[in-house]
Amino acid sequence: MRKTLGCIRRADERYGMIESGDRVAVGVSGGKDSMLLLTALALYRRFSRNPFELEAITLGMNYPGMDFSAVAVWCEKIEVPYTFQMTDIKEVVFDLRKEENPCALCAKLRRGALNTLARAHGCNKVALGHHRDDVVETFLMSLLYENRLHLFSPVTYLERADVTVIRPMIFLPEKHIKGAAKNLGLPVVHNPCPADGLTARAKMKDVVTLLNDAMRTDTAEIILRAIDNTDQYLLWDKIQRKPK
Repeated sequence: MRKTLGCIRRADERYGMIESGDRVAVGVSGGKDSMLLLTALALYRRFSRNPFELEAITLGMNYPGMDFSAVAVWCEKIEVPYTFQMTDIKEVVFDLRKEENPCALCAKLRRGALNTLARAHGCNKVALGHHRDDVVETFLMSLLYENRLHLFSPVTYLERADVTVIRPMIFLPEKHIKGAAKNLGLPVVHNPCPADGLTARAKMKDVVTLLNDAMRTDTAEIILRAIDNTDQYLLWDKIQRKPK
């Protein structure tokens, strides 16, 4: 956990993610990323310079066989309140709308529902489990599919929802998350989404792998350093915060 906590502290101190008195909702899908984020933040609150509270929130997608009871037990173990709410997002995306490219709509609906539920539970911030590789893949997708340089921000205030979204794991490699989740015995819940592995993001993972093999180096880390160089490239310089 030392590397995980170190990366979270780096992100927090560099971009001012967590402030004293914050109540942070962690979006818990049950996957390895969100489960490690939840577990790490539960530890991080013990020595963070700014005291904060946590709540874990899961939006059920109504896929057969998805059981979050072990997640509830884990939250009790790490002393984090847990809220589970079933949604009809799967039915809207796949059955009603029959989306050919469902990921964008699904993500939009899940974000909206999570932000609303977090605010209803008194949370002013929502923590998402995006990691270093997500940052790089999003950057490459915007470049290769949209002809622009765009990526999500470490900190974003959403005025309509009145919550601030933070991404504390932006410096943490996915390969470390896989190892940490296994070593900690995290109760990961498999998501049987029919679009899994067939997305543009999955293709970007292949692109990064090809670059790694060709250059024999950690390409994702090189790209992230350029993104994080806000003085020169201005990609993460405009952090959107709630007005005082």
